[in-house]
Amino acid sequence: MEKGSQPIYKMKVEGIDIMVLTRDGKQIAVDIYRPDAPGKFPALFSFALHNKFLQGQEVYEACNNQPAWSPLWTGPAECGDSKYFASRGYVHVIGNQRGYGNSSSGNPFAEGRTDAYDVIEWIAQQPWCDGNIGMVGISGFGFNQIIAALTEPPHLKAIFPFDPRGLSFRDFYPGGVLHSFWFHLMKYSCEHPVEFQLTPQEEELFKTAYCNPDYRMYPHLFNILERKGMLCYSFFKDLINPYEPENSDVMVEKMLSGLKIPFYTGTGWYAYTYKRHLFGALRWWQHCKTNVPKKMLLTGPAHLPRPWTGFHDEVIRWYDYWLKGIDTGIMDEPRIRYWTMGVNRWNYADNWPLPETKWTKVYLDSWERLRWEPFAEGSGDGIDEPDCFAQMPLKQTRTAQKLVYLTEPLPEDIQVTGPLSLHFWAELDQDDTNWIVVLKDVGPDYSVQTAREGEMERPKVLEREVTRGWLKASHRVVDENKSLPGQPYHPYTKSAQKPVTPGEICKYDVEIAPTSNVFKRDHRICVEIMSLDVPSGIGGDSLVEYIPWHICSSKTVVHKVYRCQKYPSHLMLPIILKK
Repeated sequence: MEKGSQPIYKMKVEGIDIMVLTRDGKQIAVDIYRPDAPGKFPALFSFALHNKFLQGQEVYEACNNQPAWSPLWTGPAECGDSKYFASRGYVHVIGNQRGYGNSSSGNPFAEGRTDAYDVIEWIAQQPWCDGNIGMVGISGFGFNQIIAALTEPPHLKAIFPFDPRGLSFRDFYPGGVLHSFWFHLMKYSCEHPVEFQLTPQEEELFKTAYCNPDYRMYPHLFNILERKGMLCYSFFKDLINPYEPENSDVMVEKMLSGLKIPFYTGTGWYAYTYKRHLFGALRWWQHCKTNVPKKMLLTGPAHLPRPWTGFHDEVIRWYDYWLKGIDTGIMDEPRIRYWTMGVNRWNYADNWPLPETKWTKVYLDSWERLRWEPFAEGSGDGIDEPDCFAQMPLKQTRTAQKLVYLTEPLPEDIQVTGPLSLHFWAELDQDDTNWIVVLKDVGPDYSVQTAREGEMERPKVLEREVTRGWLKASHRVVDENKSLPGQPYHPYTKSAQKPVTPGEICKYDVEIAPTSNVFKRDHRICVEIMSLDVPSGIGGDSLVEYIPWHICSSKTVVHKVYRCQKYPSHLMLPIILKK
C-alpha cells in the first residue's frame, strides 16, 4: 500500500481576494483553495510579489506544463497546482506581498517583513485549518518561505523553499556584476509605484549612477534611473548602489542561525542563468548551521515547466511527514539527491561539498590548450606572451570575443561535482571589465547534447555549456580567510572595490557556479573567457534560456591573459574519485 496522502478530494474555491489585515493596518489579498469536504486540514501558504492571478487554477488549466521552449512558458506561475494539493487534503492559500497585485501599497522588503507571519497566524485561526501550516512555491515563493520562518510564526511547522534566492548582494549578482533580471521580474509582478525620498547619501549615489555611460548604453534600464525609482524600485536601488553592505555576511549568518524549523531546499544546475536560484539554495544549505532537519534536491534543468507542477509528489511526502504525521520514509533517505549530467543519473550524499572531493588544478596553456601538469620551473615550457582579445561594446557589435582552452580527449570518464573556480592573471587597457567564464563539455559526437534539458533549441555544435561564472575586475580583491576551495570570497563592498590600473598585470579569481557533470572518455573539458553577453528577443527581452544579460562596459577593452610558469593560470576542479 502506498504511503502518504492520495487524491481523494475535489477542490473548492473558498474565496478570491480575501483581505487579511496586518498588524500595521495594511491589507494582504489572498486566494483560498481547499478540499471540498467538511473538517479541518493542514494548509500550505504561497506568498510572493508575483501577481496571484498567474497562480490561479484558470492559468494552470489553460496552459498546463509548458516546457521552457514554449512561447507560453510563464516564469512567475510558480506557486504550485492548487487542485493537486487540495485533492490530497491540503488547503492552498496564495497571497500577494504588499505593494503588488491587489494587496495594499507599501515596501514588502522593509515594513512588510512581518506580513507573512500575520497571514500564517490568520490562516491557523480559520475554521478549515487544523493549525498545521507549511509553505510552498519556488523562486520568490521559495525565498519568502525562509523570511517567514525567520519571524517564527508559531503555527509554521516546516517549509519547502525550492529555487530560493539568497539574502545577500553576492547571491543575486555573482562576481559583483549587475544584470537585468529585476527589470524582467518587475514587469510581470504588477508592482505598485513606490513613493519614497532618497537620503542625501543616496542622492549623491544617484547623480553618479545617472552619469554612468555603461547604464546609458541600455535604454530600458536607464529609464529606471530617469524615473528615479518610481518603477522597478528594487532594481533602482541596486543601480545607484551596486555594492554589498559592510558586514552583510555576518548579518546573514546571524539570521540563518534563527532558522528553527525543518526545511527542504533545492534548485537546478542551470539555475545560474537566473543567478539567484542556484547560489541561493546552496548558500542556504551551506550557511545554515543549526541542527534543524534539512534536505536538498539538485535537478538537471533550470527552467522547470510552467505553470510549476514539478516534484509535487516530493512536496506531499515532505508535508505528510511534518504536518500530518505520516511516516513516508522521506527522513530515512540521504539528505541530498543530485542529478549528474553526462551520465544522466541521480546520486546521493549527506554533505555538500562532497567529502570525497579531490581538488585538481588544470592549467591554461598556449595554443588554446588545457594541461594537467604545472609548468616546471626553468623548463621553458609554454609561451610567455599573453593571449589577447579586444571586445567592442554592445552599441557597436553583437559578437562576443573570447579565448578558448581545451584538454586533449580524455582517456577515461571524469566526474566533476561541486564548487569550482578559475584563477588567472590578466592585463587590461581600461580601468574595469566584466570577466565571464564558461565551462563546456565538448564531445566527439552528438552524445554531448543529450544531457541538458529545458533549452529552446538544441545547439548544432558538438558541445554543451555546463556552467559559468562572473567577476567585475574592480571587485577582484579576495578575502583569503573566508575563501574555500572552488569558492574565492570577494567582499563586493564599496570600500573593497579597486579600479584596475591600465597596463598592470593583476590576478583574478572567478567563482564558477557549482555543477555535477561526467566528462566522458574522448570528450574534452573546455574553458572560455569573455567579457560580453548579448540580449536577444523582441524589444530587448532575452530568450528564456538566458534572461539576465549583464551590464557590460561601454568602452572597447583589450584583455590580455597570461599563462606560463610565472603566471600559472588554472581551473580548480572538484573531481570525484571512483569508488
